Formats: sequence, C-alpha cells, structure tokens
Amino acid sequence: MSAGPLIGISTYAESGVRWGVWQLDAALLPAGYPRLVRRAGGLAAMLPPDAPEHAADLVGRLDGLVIAGGPDVEPHRYGAERGPRTGPPARARDVWELALIGAALDRGVPLLGICRGMQLLNVALGGTLVQHIDGHAGVPGVFGRHPVKPVPGTRYAAAVPEETSVPTYHHQSVDRLGEGLVPSAYAEDGTVEAVELATGVWTLGVQWHPEMAEDLRVMRALVVSATR
Repeated sequence: MSAGPLIGISTYAESGVRWGVWQLDAALLPAGYPRLVRRAGGLAAMLPPDAPEHAADLVGRLDGLVIAGGPDVEPHRYGAERGPRTGPPARARDVWELALIGAALDRGVPLLGICRGMQLLNVALGGTLVQHIDGHAGVPGVFGRHPVKPVPGTRYAAAVPEETSVPTYHHQSVDRLGEGLVPSAYAEDGTVEAVELATGVWTLGVQWHPEMAEDLRVMRALVVSATR
C-alpha cells in the first residue's frame, strides 16, 4: 500500500527561539500544514531555508510543493518601494522560496502557494502586489473569515465548486497578475483570492489558510496531482 506522495513545505526561519533551557535559531512550521498534508493523503517534509542552488535538486526529489504563509515579500522584488505598513523583510526566505518556485515550475512539480506563498508565486512570474488592504485580517494573532467565490472553469473551481467561507489573515494582495496566471477565486470586495496557471502543471495559489480549516479539498487536489 502506497504511503502517498512526498509533499515538501517551506518553513519559517526564526532567531532566538526558546524551548526548555534552549534559545537557538530554528526552522519552524505551524503544525496545521503537515497535519493537512497527512489528512489529504500525502507525506509531509519540512524544507528549511537553504542556498538557492540546492533548490532544483531538492524539488527533484519531491512529488509536490507547498510554499507556506509568512512575512511580507520584500517590495523591491516587484519593483516597488517599501510602504509604511509593509512588514520587515525576510530576505533569505524570499531567495530560497523563489528558487523553490522556479524549480517546481521548471521540473513540472505540482505547487500550492498559501497566503504569502500565493503572493510570492505571483511575484516570481513577474506580477506585483498591493502592499496594504483593509478588512482581510482579524485582530493580531486571530484568523478572520470571509467567503470566496470560485471562477467557473478553473482548476480551483473543479476542486471547490461552490462559494466557501475561509480562514483569512493577510493585509496584502495581488495587483498585476504574473505571466500565465489567471484569477480563480474572488472575495466579495473584488480582491483576488486565488490564482493558478491556466495551462501546464497543476499550480495554484490561495490567499487564505486552508491549514486552519476542516476542508481538505484544496490540499487533496495538490496530493492527487502529485500522485500522477
């Protein structure tokens, strides 16, 4: 009996993390991500930030890739100056995850971008971001919810055909779409909530956090694509 496809998940890189008697640098990942992969039928592997030249070899060993949520993408990567409400940069993570995305696209490895992961996918393909919007995050540390409506005929709509309430926590959004990307879901205010490649390997970005929900369908669609 197969154990399921191997799904790599990018991680946070944090300094001075404390546990027990230790305070050390750490690669971190909220437990919801690997839990969701396992519940959807995959095997989860954490991918801590590494040298970008290692990305292609690593992705070549995976069946699927998840770019996790996290801090704001550094604006200079899409040709913008840093706005007053944009968070501090995570340069090493930007470099590493852009290399992972490029390797997945080059090698035809199915890819799911979550929140920051969707934004970084858009930037990797030449798109830009709105650096601040209101109404898509709850109070600090608390996920909000709002409905998203799928675009008929898209890969996302094939997985989740109806309007769905999703857990959300973001203050940035897609502005100009990257090359080859099409919108596949919208919020009620018109914000693009999901993007995907219209052709080629299964590639989807969602602005919300499926790892914080009971709905497995988005992750299951990645796992199914990674199994073929």
